[in-house]
Amino acid sequence: MLTNHPAGKPVSADDHARPEDSPRGVWPIRSGLLPPLTEGFVARAESAPGLGQVLKPGTAVALIPARSARAAVQPGSPDWAGSVGKSQLAVYFAETLWQADEIELLLWVNAASRVSILSAYAAAAAAALGVDPAGGDAEAVAARFVSWLGETSRSWLVVLDDLSAAQDVEGLWPAGPAGRTLVTTSEPPASLGVEHLQAFPMAGLSRREALSFLLGRLTEDRGQRTGAIDLVDILAGEPLALGHASAVLESSILSCRDYFDQYLRKREQLAASFAERPAATAVTWTLCVEQAARLMPRLPVQQMLIFAATLDGHSIPGTIFTTSAAREFAGGVAAGLTKPDDAWTCVTSLARASLLSVQESEGIQPPAAPVVRMHTALQAAVRSASSRETLERTALAAADALLEAWPADDTGMADSLRSCSASIMRLAGDRLWAGNGYRILFRTGQSLEDAKLTMLAAAHWNHVAAAADRFLGAEHADSIAASDHLAASFLAAGRGLEALPWFRRVLSNRVSMLGPAHPATTGFEMQMGRALLAADGAEEAIGLFERVSADRSKLSGAAHPDALDARDALADAYCAGGRVRDGIKQYQRNLAEREKAQGKSHQATLVTCQKLADALLAADLVKESLPLYKRVAAGRERTLGTDHPDTIAARSRLAAAYQSAGRMAVSLQMHEQARVDSERVLGVDHVDTLTRRVHLAHAYYAVGRIGDATSLLRDTADRCDRVLSPSDPLTQAVHESLTNIAGE
Repeated sequence: MLTNHPAGKPVSADDHARPEDSPRGVWPIRSGLLPPLTEGFVARAESAPGLGQVLKPGTAVALIPARSARAAVQPGSPDWAGSVGKSQLAVYFAETLWQADEIELLLWVNAASRVSILSAYAAAAAAALGVDPAGGDAEAVAARFVSWLGETSRSWLVVLDDLSAAQDVEGLWPAGPAGRTLVTTSEPPASLGVEHLQAFPMAGLSRREALSFLLGRLTEDRGQRTGAIDLVDILAGEPLALGHASAVLESSILSCRDYFDQYLRKREQLAASFAERPAATAVTWTLCVEQAARLMPRLPVQQMLIFAATLDGHSIPGTIFTTSAAREFAGGVAAGLTKPDDAWTCVTSLARASLLSVQESEGIQPPAAPVVRMHTALQAAVRSASSRETLERTALAAADALLEAWPADDTGMADSLRSCSASIMRLAGDRLWAGNGYRILFRTGQSLEDAKLTMLAAAHWNHVAAAADRFLGAEHADSIAASDHLAASFLAAGRGLEALPWFRRVLSNRVSMLGPAHPATTGFEMQMGRALLAADGAEEAIGLFERVSADRSKLSGAAHPDALDARDALADAYCAGGRVRDGIKQYQRNLAEREKAQGKSHQATLVTCQKLADALLAADLVKESLPLYKRVAAGRERTLGTDHPDTIAARSRLAAAYQSAGRMAVSLQMHEQARVDSERVLGVDHVDTLTRRVHLAHAYYAVGRIGDATSLLRDTADRCDRVLSPSDPLTQAVHESLTNIAGE
C-alpha cells in the first residue's frame, strides 16, 4: 500500500536527484503496509536503548532475541523466548524516522519468503522508479531497485521483517550510503550470509516499561490495577504475555490480582506438558482462548482461531474469513454463522482477546479489506495443540476459502494471497489432491506468472505438474493444463531445453483429444516451435512451422492474422537454421500480405518489417535493410510515441544499421540518443539500457574515441556485475569487450 508523507509538502521526483537518479514517484514514498503499533506501546528506552545511534545511514542492523541461556527451538514449536517485540520496535523506529522527515523512502518487506521480498521490491520499484510491474521479470526489476538503492542520494529505510533464510535475500540485499537496512530475525546474523550486519540483541521489557504498558491499558477501572506489580513480575517482561494479560483484563472485570491467581492455576495445569517451567506466554495465550469463548459463547471462535493458524500470519486478507467455505468449516448455520458478519464477529472477538489483530484500511487508497495478523509463535502454539487430522482438515477448508476469496485481479493483495497459499500447502501436503483443494495450486501458479516471478513460477509448476501426473493421471485435463503451464514457464525462464519434453507430451495429448487441425492444437504447436528455437532445434521447428502454416492457411485463409503469424514464425526458423535467404523471401511475401490485410502502420506489419530488415542485415544486404529500419522507427514513433520502449529499440537498431553502412556520424548521434532515452525511460540498469551502452561504446571505439569507449565499458561492466549474474551473456560480453579494448 502506498501513501504520501503525512507531514510537510511532498517533494517532486527531481528534488535532490542526479540526472541518472530521476524516479517518477511522488516523493516521499511509503511502500508496504506496516503493522500497527500495539495499543499502549512503550518505546523501550530501557530494554532496547540506542537503536537510533546504531542504525545510521549506510548501516544495517538486525534486531535479534537475546538467547544466551536458551536451547534451540524445535521446528514447528512456538518460539516464545524469541518473541521479544522485534517487529513492534522496527515499526516504531520506522515511523519515528518518517515523521521526522529523515527518510524519503520507507519500504516495509515481509521477508519470510523470497516471493514476498521480490513482490515488495517490485511494488517499491513501481512507486519510486516508475517501473511498470508487468513490464519485465520480477527478479530483474528487483535487481534494478537494489542497484538504485546503492546509488541514490535519497534517504531510505528498508525493513526486512522476519527474515529467516540467507537464500531468500541472495542478490537482494539493500545497501547504500544514503540508506538504512533494519532486519528482524530469530536467526543469528552470521547465518544470513551478509557482511557488516550488526546485531542488536533484545530481551523482554524492563519492570518499569512492563508496568507502564499494563497500567496504560487499565484506565477505565483503577480497581483493576490491584496486584499489578506482582503480575508484571510473574510475566517476566514478555511482550506477548503482557499483551495477552491486558487484553483479558480490558475485556473483563478481573483485577490484576484475580488474573495473577488464574495464571498460577493454569500454569500448574500445564506444568506436566513442559520439561521445565513454561514461558509466561505459553500460559497466557490459553487464558486468551478461554476469554474469547466467554466473549462470544454462541459462536465458534476457537474453530476460527485454528482456521487463522493455517494461513500466513504476517498478512491475511480479511475477506477469507467471511467466505462461505470458512463459515461452513466453522459450523455454518448450526454454529450461528448465517452470514458473513457473523464470521467477522468471531474474528473481532479473537482480536479483543489479543489472539489476532485487525488492521483496518482507513487512509489507504484505493480502499482495501481489513488485514488480519497473527503472531507466528502463537500460530505454532495453536498448531501444536491441534491434532494432525484437525490441521489437515482445516487446511483443506482454508484452501477452498482462499480460492473463493481470490479475485480475478489480485493487485494489491497478491503477495498475501500467495503467502497464505504457501502456508496451506505446507500443512496439507498431498492431501490437497484428495479432493478439489489442489485448484489453489493452479491459482497460485497463475498469480506467480502474472507477477512476472518467472523462476519461481517455473519451480512451482514443476512441482504441480509432477503431482498432477501422480494423483490425477497424465491424461486428466488438469494434468495437461499443468504441463502446459510448466512448459510455458520453462520457456519464459529461458529453459527451453527443459520445456521440450513437456511440450511434446502436451502436444501429443492435444492431437489425440482434439485432432491435429484444432486451433488449440495448432496454437500449442506455435509455442512448441518457439521452444525448439530456444533449444537450438531449428530444423525440427522448420518442419513444424511449415505444417502449422499450411494448416492455418487452409483453416482460416492465407490473409488471416493466425496464418500470417505462423509464416513469420517459419521465417524465424529459416533464419535460425542458417537458411537466411529462404527466411528473407518468406518475410518479403508476408510483409506484402500484411500490408494488404492489416495496413502499413499496423504493429504486426512493423514487426515483420523489422524482422526482414534484421535478416537483410545478417545477409550483409545493408543498403536494402536501411529503408526498412527507417520505416519501422518512423512508424513506431508515429503510433507509439517517442518515449515508448519499442520506439527507442527501433531507433537503436537503425543506429546499428547506419554503423554497418559506415555512416558513423549519424550512427554515433543515434546511438547516443538511444542511450539517453533508454536511461531516462527504462532506467540506467535495465538490461536494454546496458546493451545500448555497449553498442555506443563499440561505436566510440570504431571512430577512435578509445578513452570514451573504455570509460563507458568500465561503468557498464560494474553495473552488469551488480544487477546481472556473472554467467549472463551480456555480463560476459562487456568484460570481453573491455579486455579487447583496454586489456582489462
